[in-house]
Amino acid sequence: MNWPDSGVNAVARRATGDLLQRGLHLDGVLLGLVALLSGLGVIILYSAFGGRVEPIQDHLVRLGVGAGGMIIAAQIPPWQLRRVAPWLFGVGVLLLVAVLTVGESGGGARRWLDLGVAGFQPSELMKLALPIMVAWLIARASMPVSIGRAAATVLVIALPVGLIGSQPDLGTAVLIGAAGAGVLFLGGIGWRLIVALIGLVAAAVPLLWQFGMQDYQRERVLTFLDPTRDPLGAGYNIIQSQIAIGSGGIHGKGWLNGTQAHLEFIPERHTDFVFAVMAEEFGLVGVCALLILYLLITLRGLWIAHEAQDNFSRLLAGGLSLTFFVYCFVNVGMVSGLLPVVGLPLPLISYGGSAMVTLLVGFGILMSIHTHRRMWSS
Repeated sequence: MNWPDSGVNAVARRATGDLLQRGLHLDGVLLGLVALLSGLGVIILYSAFGGRVEPIQDHLVRLGVGAGGMIIAAQIPPWQLRRVAPWLFGVGVLLLVAVLTVGESGGGARRWLDLGVAGFQPSELMKLALPIMVAWLIARASMPVSIGRAAATVLVIALPVGLIGSQPDLGTAVLIGAAGAGVLFLGGIGWRLIVALIGLVAAAVPLLWQFGMQDYQRERVLTFLDPTRDPLGAGYNIIQSQIAIGSGGIHGKGWLNGTQAHLEFIPERHTDFVFAVMAEEFGLVGVCALLILYLLITLRGLWIAHEAQDNFSRLLAGGLSLTFFVYCFVNVGMVSGLLPVVGLPLPLISYGGSAMVTLLVGFGILMSIHTHRRMWSS
């Protein structure tokens, strides 16, 4: 049946789109994808927690805080971020130094600052501050990036990576290093320089192994190469994770029916290894759907980067999108046994506050770049 008010509905849809873009500076497509992923995360976590409601309520509160941060970030025009880039990066570095001197210790690491009301992890701030800083550095000169500017950029990237690695927090250090490297790559560095940087990193691996890694981090790498060398110790997590993923089959065991998770064989099943819970209960079909959703979000971010009107916005949007992709790739890879375990949560699925808020603020920056693109030019 054709309703006579179909034209009214079309007008209402356009008005809603205008409200999102011009009023709230939100991108409807990206917002919808992020909301869908967040909703899926709530469903998976409910099962991972064995049907307990209290942690889900806490998760929803943190999700609400992150959504608020996303909306606030979307209101900040890209040129304002460009102006404060060095200051934001400088504050982030000072906070990382403060962590190493007066930070809270726990589990053999020093990663948090006690603010009295709540704890704060400065490395989360650097996930945003470093891409903004690198985009600012590269956009100040003509592209492609010269060798001198590339060398200076590498030093800027190495500073927070080294500080975070000293906490120690190898997973976050790798992610932040990848974020800076992604922006540098988008800046148009030549293949010779890329090969030289890869060679430099390869040459530094023996030194990193000998002097830059803790014993438990070396054990993780060795366990990645052969999980059966210590099946009841260091290799237990990855072995149980692989069992859960494999037992899910094509269609999975069904929501709330995962035996590996509910019988508590999977450690950290609501944080770093939540992907194993999802794979066991939803199978290959669910895994493919999740990966497609991650890919669509990444592609939307890259499209926003392509549509940006200035080099700074283009580099920043591309860098944030590639960082999100690396985030997903590393977690899925480590849970599947394709990468060493480095302690990174699954984006917008794992239980936690700081990482989720940072991701949503990053999406807010992407939306700001997209919705403000008609208001200024390069």
